[in-house]
Amino acid sequence: MSYYELKQPPKREDRLNACIAHGSSVCGMGNKKGKACLMQDGERGFQQGSICLLLPALGMLNSMPGNVVLLHSSLGCSTATHSQNGSVRYGNLARTGKLTDVIWASTALNETDVISGGEEKLSEAIKEIDARYKPYCITVVSACVPGIIGDDIDAVIQNVQPEVDAVLLPVHCEGFRTKIWATAYDAVYHGISRTLFSGKLGDVSKIREDLKLPRLEKTINIMNVSSMGRIDELELERLVKKIGLEANIFPVYAHPQSFVKASQAALSVSTCPTHDDYFLDYLKERFDVPYTLAHMPIGIENTGLWLKDIADRLGLGAEAETVIKEEETALHKALAQFKEYFKGKRVFVSAGEFRALSTSLLLEELGFEVVGIRSFHHDAFADNEYEKLNRSAKSDYVVNIANVQPFEEANLLKKLKPDLFLGHTNGNATAAKLGIPTHPIYYSGIAYIGYAGAYQLAKRLYRLLKNPSFNRNLSKHVTLPYKQEWYSESPFAYIKGGNSDG
Repeated sequence: MSYYELKQPPKREDRLNACIAHGSSVCGMGNKKGKACLMQDGERGFQQGSICLLLPALGMLNSMPGNVVLLHSSLGCSTATHSQNGSVRYGNLARTGKLTDVIWASTALNETDVISGGEEKLSEAIKEIDARYKPYCITVVSACVPGIIGDDIDAVIQNVQPEVDAVLLPVHCEGFRTKIWATAYDAVYHGISRTLFSGKLGDVSKIREDLKLPRLEKTINIMNVSSMGRIDELELERLVKKIGLEANIFPVYAHPQSFVKASQAALSVSTCPTHDDYFLDYLKERFDVPYTLAHMPIGIENTGLWLKDIADRLGLGAEAETVIKEEETALHKALAQFKEYFKGKRVFVSAGEFRALSTSLLLEELGFEVVGIRSFHHDAFADNEYEKLNRSAKSDYVVNIANVQPFEEANLLKKLKPDLFLGHTNGNATAAKLGIPTHPIYYSGIAYIGYAGAYQLAKRLYRLLKNPSFNRNLSKHVTLPYKQEWYSESPFAYIKGGNSDG
């Protein structure tokens, strides 16, 4: 049976043998390519936190125009939406010129609902949203509580759908089902596939046939699940336009009514294999849209490989070679002013797996020495990147597979004492308090992707390292909450089982 026939997507632990608790080195990870049996997940005897499935799922769903997100959950599960509203407003402004807020609601399940069930409350909430906002679709996101008490959101949606105009889209994000937060991307794509491509609107294949919608030979789907800001989308649109192609950015900030275009494209192109594989398989299986899923266009070599993969699939190899040569020549000339200054400076990188590895490769291209990587999970899609880093490393260095866990990070940073730390905005505090200059590894308003992103990142890091006084002064006035004895322990002391190397 195809995954898409199921109510929920499979867990990534089962589908990809993904791992969340592991200590290793770049040499250890680079030599494990193709040996999945050697990569066994561990269990932490102590954890400081985790990443909830709702965070990445809402990041995608809140950006969709014409959509209202209805959280079927306790009220506290909605807090992420408050913080995401700012980035959605900025994303809408960058794309449409208008500041547009997220419209969301919650069934606010309470103790009584836990005992008597929340299905009736969900049914009434859907009808009220449909009458009040008249959206194109309503996404019903199921969190932990309805999963535990057994609310059947699919049955509620099936019963209510004939009574409302909006398309109802179920997304299962019960966090207790999986330790791998990236399963959230599969959950959203699963809901889109089952509903917006073959739901109330009718089967997309039939729509295409009825409307005589042709294959768009010069259009490619470029996947973005909110890990690229508009400035990065523009860079990729610029590059593919130079080889004669048009980009269809999908699915963030795309109106659900336009989703049918994704089924007409000549090719689907991943910008991050961690995010995209589930849906690219669906487009291939249902609509025969081929795909590329190998490189993230961060860094000089990886951007060239990303562009070349697209071009080779569409018979545009010669055009791509010309563009890559022209872009790289100009970029290397522009970077010369920074490289000598960066030479030998030591850097630690922390992020989602593919972003952490691609950014590490870019930092090496700029002259930095990578001394440690922490990635939020591991699966086999990253094997090639570890192999590249293993080949280019001047010496072996630590790799920590961890869904956050700042105590492990503090231990590592105390030992390694890097000159620079790149991590997500909400994950830079530990390094900053230790006096290490920090830079966000992703922020939607600045450039990271492609050749322009490589230059802009180098320029920002040069300015940061020229004046690190903020972090140095900060470290004089704040302390981390760990006992001194912890720093003499192995950073992986609390990982039990599995087969950590460190």
